[in-house]
Amino acid sequence: MSQNADNVVDHFNLFRSPEYVDMFKTKKENFENAEPTDRVEEIREWTKTWDYREKNFARDSLTVNPAKACQPLGAVFVAVGFESTLPFVHGSQGCVAYYRSHFSRHFKEPSSCVSSSMTEDAAVFGGLNNMIDGLANAYSMYKPKMIAVSTTCMAEVIGDDLNAFIKNAKEKGSVPEEFDVPFAHTPAFVGSHITGYDNALLGVIKHFWDGKAGTVPVPERVPNEKINFVGGFDGYTVGNQREIKRIFDLMGVEHTLLCDASDVWDTPTDGEFRMYDGGTTLEDAAAALNAKATVSMQEYCTSKTLEFCASKGQEVLAFNHPVGVAGTDQFLMGISKLTGKEIPEALAKERGRLVDAIADSSAHIHGKKFAIYGDPDLCYGLAAFLLELGAEPTHVLATNGGKDWAEKMQALFDSSPFGKGCHAYAGKDLWHMRSLLFTEPVDFLIGNTYGKYLERDTGTPLIRIGFPVFDRHHHHRYPVWGYQGAMNVLVWILDKIFDEIDKNTIVPAKTDYSFDIIR
Repeated sequence: MSQNADNVVDHFNLFRSPEYVDMFKTKKENFENAEPTDRVEEIREWTKTWDYREKNFARDSLTVNPAKACQPLGAVFVAVGFESTLPFVHGSQGCVAYYRSHFSRHFKEPSSCVSSSMTEDAAVFGGLNNMIDGLANAYSMYKPKMIAVSTTCMAEVIGDDLNAFIKNAKEKGSVPEEFDVPFAHTPAFVGSHITGYDNALLGVIKHFWDGKAGTVPVPERVPNEKINFVGGFDGYTVGNQREIKRIFDLMGVEHTLLCDASDVWDTPTDGEFRMYDGGTTLEDAAAALNAKATVSMQEYCTSKTLEFCASKGQEVLAFNHPVGVAGTDQFLMGISKLTGKEIPEALAKERGRLVDAIADSSAHIHGKKFAIYGDPDLCYGLAAFLLELGAEPTHVLATNGGKDWAEKMQALFDSSPFGKGCHAYAGKDLWHMRSLLFTEPVDFLIGNTYGKYLERDTGTPLIRIGFPVFDRHHHHRYPVWGYQGAMNVLVWILDKIFDEIDKNTIVPAKTDYSFDIIR
């Protein structure tokens, strides 16, 4: 082989060496039962047609590459957002390995999570013993202040009762009786990661607000002037949560960020390993009962949580991942109305700078067609910003979106002259998006890393915004909320537009008449 210790070749070049090329060819011929090349090309071309699109959209029993993840992923996200809290998933080790790797690959940080290590015997007889031993080991080895329990498919299919199991584990001495172990049932075969986020956050605040907590006393609700802020499942939580804190500090708003994972996924390299860092303190989580209101940045990600907050006498306010001028305006005015705090001049100046930047660049964005996929709230926020820029969000797809989301998207399209011909696709997947891109092409695609296969197949340039983003680094450190966040999104969009212009005007003496220095 061409690889040796003196010259370690990157895989990009290694697998193009003659011996690997020959090996791949032999494997294909002898073991893959491949169809003739011309037949493969014939079918590939057919999948680009309207005829295939109609058949593709008619399927109802198969999902191909959904733009969503499963409930327990969202539950793990919630757990790490609280002080010294260990996520504990009642299920198999393989499931937990997926959650940890998914977060680690996106945030480029270690992501701690343990499981009850259920195997075949637990699938038959139940996982009580796994819970008893697992909680004991997690408590003694990792010294958390709280363990947040959720479930996977296996535990849900056999009907394990978390409430009863945790009580049994405490009676067996796995953890002290007063130790905080909130829980949520998060079956992975229904809903998505945003459902799991909602269920898990509801489980945590119910634990504290309904008097079930052990270490933190819960008084009767005594309303105060603070507000609770919930960010929702957010791939930009590091940048976004810090931006929200900055905005609230500028406005003088007393607040509690419920589920603040910004520090645990952005720890420094200074010789100290921080298994837990930052997060909402357990005392603050309990005291959040007394807040006058709870504000969610993602309506579809927190519906049950907001309903519970309202039942406790709090005002509730929900947004749809606001990106851009109008979205941030609405958010700030909502906070101002809730708190009585004025919007400071510093934020007004930031707004003016964003408007100026949009005006500087509008000629390059105006009339461009975009396709968007991702979570319902993110899709709404990005589509609203594109309409604001004079662009056309032609295809907007959310696998975990429902009928109400699609209706809300259509109302957004109808509110703008640039929304004509734009459509929302609820419950569809990325194979549906492929058909859309071939039959009704657009200029750019916005979504997570998995869109690079659509970019390769359809030639539609991908702008990476969403979760997960595995193949680009550190985008999660930048906010997309607020005027500053909108500036980041604007720059990412423009960079891709300019890259594509340069790519298409780069041949000397043929197309380089537009290979300009100034854009």
